Amino acid sequence: MVVSLTLLVLGVVTAAVAPRLLAQAVWVELEPVVALWVWQCVVAAVLLSFGLSMTLSAAVAWQAVRGQLFASAPNGVIEAYELGAHQPWSAPLAVLLACGGLWTAAMLAREIRRARARRRQRRRELLVRSPLLPGEEQGAGPLVVLEGERPDAWWLPGTTPQLVITTAALQRLKGRQLDAVLAHEEGHARARHDWLLHCSAALAGGFPGIPVFAAFRGEMHRLVELAADDVASRRFGRLTTALALVELNEDRGVFGPSASPEPGLPERVNRLLSASPRLKPVQRLRLTVTAALVPLIPLLVALIPGLTALN
Repeated sequence: MVVSLTLLVLGVVTAAVAPRLLAQAVWVELEPVVALWVWQCVVAAVLLSFGLSMTLSAAVAWQAVRGQLFASAPNGVIEAYELGAHQPWSAPLAVLLACGGLWTAAMLAREIRRARARRRQRRRELLVRSPLLPGEEQGAGPLVVLEGERPDAWWLPGTTPQLVITTAALQRLKGRQLDAVLAHEEGHARARHDWLLHCSAALAGGFPGIPVFAAFRGEMHRLVELAADDVASRRFGRLTTALALVELNEDRGVFGPSASPEPGLPERVNRLLSASPRLKPVQRLRLTVTAALVPLIPLLVALIPGLTALN
């Protein structure tokens, strides 16, 4: 029971400390792709801690679970995990964490259903505004041009992602600015950012009282845009990408003194124009490896008692 409680505390501490550390880190703005990886590892460590705590608590509480997990384990291992001792809190803790796991799965399934419904609705609306020509198949081309007075471009995810752009955007974007917008949206499609957004939305919607999941959702929305900006700027330049963002959003009052519907856009433009240097490859590698080790900590906590008993 001590190990399961340690794992539970580890998950809580990670959920409380990691978002604060990441919020204070300067390198997050410089390396959004690395930051996306770090956030995924942190959330994976939190979920893994709770999952292992649930498993060990269930093994302590019920013989059926204990028989499945520790059927061939020697007595030393069983004693190391205190599986034979009566622990009144093991069953309620296991049930509580199991309910949390089932709720997480349900929220993820709900988010996927909603995303698919939204995607089908948007594709139906797209067919109304841009009907197929005779002999043309739906989703056959990666680019769809719509008649529209408002400059806009967005990525429509799916098995065959499509970039939708209005005629007003084509008229306003000049030269390589259009290429930068296309590269930005292709960056979203290739990295499958929609899955990150769905997972973060499911966790934040299912557990609105847990700050780490709310921060995870907010950072995913911000970091995927920064990562896509970097994809475009590396191919077509920071100035071109920044000007493309301005041209697409200038009429929306994003850069004016009034409240903006997308408050992150001015910061994105300033970031592109500031041209801050990236981290060195060794620093990026160090951060990536360190983040990958974070989910291993709960695994080590769960395995060390058994390995020690075997030795």
